[in-house]
Amino acid sequence: MSSTGDNSARDALERVERALRPTGITMRGIAAFAEGDGPLLADGRHARSVLLLGNIGGSIWPAFSRWAHIHSGPDPLDRWSKAVIQPLAEDLCATAYFPSDPPWQPFQRWAMMAEGMKASPLGLLIHPQFGLWHGYRGALGFADVLEATAHVAGHPCDGCAEKPCLSACPANAVSEAAFDVRACRDYLGEAGQGRCMEGGCKARNACPVGKAYRYPLAQLQFHMRQMTL
Repeated sequence: MSSTGDNSARDALERVERALRPTGITMRGIAAFAEGDGPLLADGRHARSVLLLGNIGGSIWPAFSRWAHIHSGPDPLDRWSKAVIQPLAEDLCATAYFPSDPPWQPFQRWAMMAEGMKASPLGLLIHPQFGLWHGYRGALGFADVLEATAHVAGHPCDGCAEKPCLSACPANAVSEAAFDVRACRDYLGEAGQGRCMEGGCKARNACPVGKAYRYPLAQLQFHMRQMTL
C-alpha cells in the first residue's frame, strides 16, 4: 500500500480501538486474503482483510451485563455485540460479520489465520497466554489490505502431559478425538445442573493455561445457561 493507504489503515484501527474501549471488546487479530479469496463485502467485492473482534477474559462482562440489565429478550450477547459492532462497521464503510448470523462465517479459521492458534480438545481455540478464556464477538471486513498480525508461539496442548481437561468432564464429552456437544447438552439438562451450571464447565476450568483470565462467576453461569437453550 502507499503511505496514504498505510495512514488510512492505521487511522481505521485507531478508530476501532477508541470506539470499542468502553465495551471491553478488543481487536483480536487480522486475517489477510489474496484477491478474490476473502468473504463477500456488502458491496459484492471480496474482503482483503478481516479484523476479528472479541473478548480477553472477562473484559466484556461489565459493559454487557449493564446493557443486559435493561434489555430483555433472547440471545442477549449476540444482540449486544451487534449493537456495538454494526454502527462501527457503518462508520468505517466496512462489513460486519457475526458468528450467530448466516451465511455462517469461518471464525475459527479466520482466528487461526490471524494468530496461528490451534484447537483444544474442547473444540475451543487455546491461546498461549489467555488459555480458553477468550472469544470472538464479531469481525469487520475491509476491501483494503491491512497488515496481518503476528502468530502466537506454540500450542499449549502439545506440552501438556496430564491433559486434565480430558478427565474433568463429568459427562465424558471431551476426548482428544472430538468434543461431544450432544453429551454435554444432555448432561446439563439433567445431572449437570448442580456441577457445571454453578461454576462453569469443569473441563474448561481444569485447563492450567491462562488461569488469570478465567471468566468471573456470573459470566461462567451465563454461558452455561446459554448452552441449555
